[in-house]
Amino acid sequence: MLRRTAALFASAFALAGVLVGTAALAPAMAQEPKRGGILRMYQRDNPPSASIHEGATFSVNAPFMGLYNNLVMYDHAKELDSFDTIIPELATKWAWGDGGKSLTFTLQPGVKWHDGKPFTAADVKCTFDLVQGKKEDKLRTNPRRSLYDNVLDVVPNGDHEVTLKLGRPQPSLLNLLASGYTPMYPCHVNAAGMRTRPIGTGPFKLAEFKQNEMIRLTRNTEYWKPGRPYLDGVEMPIITNRSTAMLAFISGKLDLTFPTEVTQQVLRDLRTQAPKAICHMGPVNVSTNLIVNRDKPPFDNADLRRAMALSLDRKAFNTIIAEGEASVGGTMLPQPQGVWGMPKEMLESIAGYGPDIAANRAEARKLMEKHGYGPGKRLAVKISTRNIAAYRDPAVILIDHLKEIYIDGELEIVETGVWFGKVARKDYAVGLNLTGNSVDDPDQSFFENYSCKSERNVTGYCNPELEKMFEAQSMETDLEKRKRMVWEIDRQLQEDVARPIILHNHSGTCWHPEVVGFRMANNASYNRYRFEDVWLNR
Repeated sequence: MLRRTAALFASAFALAGVLVGTAALAPAMAQEPKRGGILRMYQRDNPPSASIHEGATFSVNAPFMGLYNNLVMYDHAKELDSFDTIIPELATKWAWGDGGKSLTFTLQPGVKWHDGKPFTAADVKCTFDLVQGKKEDKLRTNPRRSLYDNVLDVVPNGDHEVTLKLGRPQPSLLNLLASGYTPMYPCHVNAAGMRTRPIGTGPFKLAEFKQNEMIRLTRNTEYWKPGRPYLDGVEMPIITNRSTAMLAFISGKLDLTFPTEVTQQVLRDLRTQAPKAICHMGPVNVSTNLIVNRDKPPFDNADLRRAMALSLDRKAFNTIIAEGEASVGGTMLPQPQGVWGMPKEMLESIAGYGPDIAANRAEARKLMEKHGYGPGKRLAVKISTRNIAAYRDPAVILIDHLKEIYIDGELEIVETGVWFGKVARKDYAVGLNLTGNSVDDPDQSFFENYSCKSERNVTGYCNPELEKMFEAQSMETDLEKRKRMVWEIDRQLQEDVARPIILHNHSGTCWHPEVVGFRMANNASYNRYRFEDVWLNR
């Protein structure tokens, strides 16, 4: 059973979350839930589609997670997303076998898709076949395909049991399956249909998806979980200007801000203008990072990539963007909020992460001069980034830092519908990127962002020997040994300038007291938007 396997890792997730706000967070179920009402949450930009398996952004899974269910999920009432908080959803129970190389799920009986067709084990197989690219019907983008390379086969046993056959033991597979990015899809709806007319088993159905204007979800009256959802629906106007959105929240036109859009500066305004609002501020497991196309001259030159990494003043980024509240780390969420982040002394031993910025930049200029650049010959380059504030603001700071090493950056703003495809095609030279991790586990971060064949490996970094270490740490059940393996992998990724991490962001989500039953996790930010337990006390 999962619980016995999870015990191997449980202590690694005893981390302290950071919860602050403008009001105390009352117990979600202190009174009998009320039924009815529409939850109003703005969207910060236009989602490219409603297909979560094709998305790599909040803009897809936050509005549409309520349409779907997973085999397992994280308990939304708990502070952490971890092994200890995984609960059944479409699966009633699960068991490991074959020395950890098989995982069998018993499925909920009587579950129906929104169109009335039954959910069965065949749909589980179809979902994995789609994500693994085994079907003739293909996803337009497939950002998480590499996460499931270890799943060799999915074998239904009747309608209500299914076994995943693995190439090697992988206890963390349960974490991946509990992510908000891992819903089950139906066999009978093709990939194109799931983009605009998605069919799920979840608590809500799609009522309207009007590009650049509005998304509306309506209550699934035939939902298989008795008594859920409490809400009649969720209404999400698309508001691209953060100031406009916050004014709408302050005035009461919105019940909930878009996840993690509240900065330290915005929080001060909310404390004054909406003092009763409840705000969750803390780590979101999203890093701001520098991406460099390693295949595109002149950045196929390792010296130039290293020079850019050395130019970064992370303290300045932190002060300007987050008023010093963000965290500095490598690939994994830093300690103490994260489990797997490198110790401070190890991190600061890596080139570019030490505190002597002047020395770092002097070394960077020597590397640039070695290749003919200098005050009289500067390198002009476009700095590409996504057209939302969380990307644009640090991109401006990046351009200022690169000037110190003879690089003149020109900001290139890219709309969300284009951004993810652009970087996946490596149609850029240098970029300022945000990378979100749906779970605090190395399997998700390493395989999704750095494995050679992953679509999300947007810099083209490929180290087959290091990838063998990805697999080795994935199988390791000794927590302390696994941590040391993870630290060494992370150190190598930073030394190789695979994707220099600038900051691990701390930001917030706010809601009015009338919203009951909603809670953000303290170590992840992509998994809490089912909304089936949320109700409105008004």
